[in-house]
Amino acid sequence: MGTPTSPPLTPIGGNGDPNVPPTGFPFPFPPQLRRQARERREYLQRRAQEERQRRQRDRKERLRQALDENRLLPTELRREALELQKELEVETPGVGDASGNHDDEYRWAGLEPPKVMVTTSRDPSVRLRIFAKELCLLIPGARRMNRGHAELGALVAACRGAGVTDLVLLHETRGRPDGLCLCHLPHGPTAHFTLSGAVLRQEVGGLGGAPLAAPHLLLLRLDSALGRRVGTILKHLFPVPRPDTRRVVTFANEDDVILVRNHVYRRRGRKVELEEVGPRFQLRPYLIRLGTLDQGDAADVEWRWHPYTATAHKRHLLAAPSPAP
Repeated sequence: MGTPTSPPLTPIGGNGDPNVPPTGFPFPFPPQLRRQARERREYLQRRAQEERQRRQRDRKERLRQALDENRLLPTELRREALELQKELEVETPGVGDASGNHDDEYRWAGLEPPKVMVTTSRDPSVRLRIFAKELCLLIPGARRMNRGHAELGALVAACRGAGVTDLVLLHETRGRPDGLCLCHLPHGPTAHFTLSGAVLRQEVGGLGGAPLAAPHLLLLRLDSALGRRVGTILKHLFPVPRPDTRRVVTFANEDDVILVRNHVYRRRGRKVELEEVGPRFQLRPYLIRLGTLDQGDAADVEWRWHPYTATAHKRHLLAAPSPAP
């Protein structure tokens, strides 16, 4: 009686085809998921490399300023001061200071109109559904999608497959809209906002027809590093407007709270009449991640609001500090 032999191992798939997922696995691995994982991995590598180059430029700039002003070298630069000085001597002026933008998430924004999808949490109230519809009127070309029982991963995958550039997810508490998540596809970032003071169009009063033209954008007092980042995330929801459009959407920062207003203006001789058409609400950022919504806590945190920052009354996160008199 011969010794029993084990059956031959299947190379990859159930029938030997490397494109067929292995049998017995609970989840398939289609080529689309492998391509997305590869693109995301390459994206993170490029971003990490650009961050290292930025830190190196900052160290060189600090060393150059210390040498020009004849000051003591910073403690953290003394070990590598000689190497940095040699690099400064061989660098061409102006070339080392150029910041790369090959990894910018919004590099191609503006070439084509953005495709925005607006959805809500599960089992939304009537007020949240109406607010989602009016948000589609605020953002030209945005579409509303019924959430149903779809999981967050399936929702993001469907939007990515349909070529959606931004996914807006609205939350509520007891029928009151109180949260907004903005996810830029395909790789992020994802910004989380606290939403408050939502006023619908019929509650504003004195409304005409809903303006559908692409608006001019006003970003007021968003001039700090964080403010410019938040402004970039918000402004790329809107397409490039025509020069003669008479619609204006304003994002005004007041004590780290972004006031969102929608107006149309008309010329009456030499006067300009401004009319608010709604909706009206306020946003306060509290988290920015470098991934998409379906990645959750696995995505890197770019910025997070901490409770202790509220105790610094003179610190403004979204606006640059005013110069001393």
